[in-house]
Amino acid sequence: MATKIRLQRFGKKGKPFYHVVVADSRAPRDGKFIERLGSYNPNTNPATIELNFDKAVKWVLNGAEPTDTARAILSYKGVLYKKHLEGGIKKGALTQEQADAKFATWLEGKAGKIAGKTEGLASGKAEARKAALAAEAKKNEERAAAIAAKNAPVAEEVAEEATEEAPVVEAEAATEAPAEETQAEDKAE
Repeated sequence: MATKIRLQRFGKKGKPFYHVVVADSRAPRDGKFIERLGSYNPNTNPATIELNFDKAVKWVLNGAEPTDTARAILSYKGVLYKKHLEGGIKKGALTQEQADAKFATWLEGKAGKIAGKTEGLASGKAEARKAALAAEAKKNEERAAAIAAKNAPVAEEVAEEATEEAPVVEAEAATEAPAEETQAEDKAE
């Protein structure tokens, strides 16, 4: 029986979610499977991959053929590199300690890359949020300036009416003042 490591699709339309399974190559895509190895969610950034590493290595060493996407997932998680190192141990090119050391350094490098990507995404998101807030503040200032400009002619008209009334009152006060002065001068004489 030819076995394949492949993806079994779940999730609603437009939001796929996959189980990584070992199945007979003649079985339908979402049909009967032998063993479930993990899950793959491409909807998150970076994609979420949960995989039972030991079971996956066992199946790959026993001859299960991964599909193209499953091969990419297994390579991303280091299953294929582990198979490569196991082959080196069987041939006598490496000892178990050397293979474990190489795999540990590979895992550290991979974890650093993943952490760098998540930090980059988080900082990019924060910068986008800051840029959006700055653009919104600028728009609010423009709106406030437009409202002030719209209301300014009304304020100027009120100010003009007030200034037009003030000289009339002052003129009346000025005409009354000389009359009072002349009356005071007449009485003084």
